[in-house]
Amino acid sequence: MTRQIDKVVPARPQRHYRGQRFMPLRRAVKVPVWGDFFIRIGLALALVFFVVMIHWFDRGGLRDSVDRDVSFSDIVYFTMISITTTGFGDIAPVTDRARMIEAIIVTPIRFAVFFIFVGTAYNFIIKRSWEKWRMEQIQENLAGHIVVLGSGVSGSESVHELIERGIPPNHIVVVDPSEERLAEAEALGCNVMAADATRDSTLEAVRIRKAERVLVSAGRDDTSILIVLTVRALAPDVPISVVVRADDNEPLARQAGANTVINPVRFTGLLLAGSARGAHIADYLADLASVTGRVQLVEREITAEECGCAIDTLKSGGRGLRIYRDGRALGFWETECQNLKAGDILVEIVPTQNGAN
Repeated sequence: MTRQIDKVVPARPQRHYRGQRFMPLRRAVKVPVWGDFFIRIGLALALVFFVVMIHWFDRGGLRDSVDRDVSFSDIVYFTMISITTTGFGDIAPVTDRARMIEAIIVTPIRFAVFFIFVGTAYNFIIKRSWEKWRMEQIQENLAGHIVVLGSGVSGSESVHELIERGIPPNHIVVVDPSEERLAEAEALGCNVMAADATRDSTLEAVRIRKAERVLVSAGRDDTSILIVLTVRALAPDVPISVVVRADDNEPLARQAGANTVINPVRFTGLLLAGSARGAHIADYLADLASVTGRVQLVEREITAEECGCAIDTLKSGGRGLRIYRDGRALGFWETECQNLKAGDILVEIVPTQNGAN
C-alpha cells in the first residue's frame, strides 16, 4: 500500500472566471449532431425522390384538371402535396392502379417522412434542450463528488471499483479527451466530459473545489503530474490520488501536491516477489484491494467510542493494522496504538459480505 503523505505546495495565484460560463458536462455520442441531422434529412429526401419516380412512371394514371397534361414539374408538385397531405385536388389519381399505389406504397412513405421530421424535431429541439438543461443542473449542484481525470485502464478500473463500493454513478465525473474511452463510463451512468484535464477551465467546469476526491490517471507521468499541479492550484484542500509508473516521478508527484501516489509497476513487482515465497499472498492482497474479495482494507477516522481503546479492540470488529497520527505511521505493535486518540486515521481489515458468508 502506498503511504499517504501531505505536502505543502507553494500556491499559485488562483484564477477566477467571473462572468464566464462553465463548459457543460455532456454525454459521449457516436454520431455528431450535424451528422445525425443530415442523415435524417437525406433519408427523407430519398423517400421523396422514390415517390417522385413512382408517380413519374405511373403518370398515365394521374389527371391534371387544369391543362390535362401531367409534366415532370406537375409530378414533383403532386408528390409534395401528397406527402404533406395538403391535397388541392387539381391533380388526382384516376385509375385503379394509381389509387392502389397511393394506398399501398405512398401512404406508408408519407407516414415514414412524417415520423422522420417529428423525430428530428424531438431529438434536436426537445431532447437535446432537456439534456442540456439537465446536465447544467447536475453541474450547478455538483458537490462531494469524485472526479476521475483520465479514463484509461487504471481510470476505468477505478470507476468500476468505486461503483462496487457503493458510490452512486451520478456522483462520479469522468474527464478524458477521448470520447471513445468515455463510452464505458457513460454506459455505467457516470457524468462525462470530453475535455483536456490540464486546462483550468475544464477543472472549473467539474467544480473541482467542491469535489470529495480527485483521481488522476492520464496514462503519461508528465501529463498526470501537470494535472496534479493544476488541481492543487485550484483546489488546495481536495485530496488527490495519482498513478505514476516511473519510480523517479513519485517524489515529483508528491511535490506537485498529490496526497497519495500509486505505482502499479512497483505494486506488481511486490505481488510477484510475494508469490515466490507464498502461493496465496498475491490472492490475499488482491482480496484486500477489491470490494469483491472476502476481506477489505478500510481507512477511516477513529470514532469517539474508540478513543482510549487499543487498536486490537476496535468497535467495528476489524483488525487494526496501523494509525496515522500527526503525519506519522504507527504499526499495531507500537505503544502509541494501545491508546487511540481523536483525529487518528485508522487502517484496518474488515470482512466483506463475501467473507461473512
